[in-house]
Amino acid sequence: MKLFRFQKGYSPFMISNPHSGVLIPPEIASEMTAAGLSRCDTDWHLSRLYDFPCVESAAMISANLSRYVIDLNRSPKDESLYPGKATTGIVPKITFNADPIYKAGREPDEAEIAKRIEHYWQPYHAQLRAELNRLVEQFGFAVLLDTHSIASEVPMLFEGQLPDFNFGTNHGQSCGAMFQELIEEFTSELDEYSHVINGRFVGGHITRHYGSLPNVHAIQLELNQSTYMDEETLKWEMEKGQELSPVIESFVYKLLKAAESHPSRRG
Repeated sequence: MKLFRFQKGYSPFMISNPHSGVLIPPEIASEMTAAGLSRCDTDWHLSRLYDFPCVESAAMISANLSRYVIDLNRSPKDESLYPGKATTGIVPKITFNADPIYKAGREPDEAEIAKRIEHYWQPYHAQLRAELNRLVEQFGFAVLLDTHSIASEVPMLFEGQLPDFNFGTNHGQSCGAMFQELIEEFTSELDEYSHVINGRFVGGHITRHYGSLPNVHAIQLELNQSTYMDEETLKWEMEKGQELSPVIESFVYKLLKAAESHPSRRG
């Protein structure tokens, strides 16, 4: 089973897509409930949303495995991302609707969780880290965009409806000031979409961890799924998608242009 898809980069820009996978190994699927097998918390259709010419030079890594098998955006130590608030772990046992993912008495134990970290989590992060190291070596720095989407309403995680664009930079700690300012400038022009910066989501493990490395600037973008899909059927909505994709493309293009003029750039 191929754990992820990877594309080598030719610019200092990289996209990570850790929650779009849907594959579940048969031996794990046999332990799951119908809710688990539904994979309802998948980040649906992101490869379609980010399919535009300006990312052809970017490095890209996308998960093939479902986040219900292993959550690649959680720390291997499984610390809570938001202490005091509801969240799910590195091997989730409930969905965002609080439905059990595993049949009673069939939940993964500590040994199984450790096995999944070794066999599923580590390879993704080894590839991600290696490519970021290569980009930093070649260009002097790297910009990492960690892409996500989520249902518009998830009562377990937040009250009411989530804004359309949710940017996270760990309160400005995961990226340099020029990229924080770029986000602020971009959102000031988002007339048709609501937005927030470092609101309910400030960035998961990928943004926080890799954004703490020297010369790596990491940003998380969490999209409200109602902006591009039917949340009941989970199907892509053509009209919505055609309106949203150019907006995302304009943001990615701004990141790429900023990377080209970054003062640390070499090569």
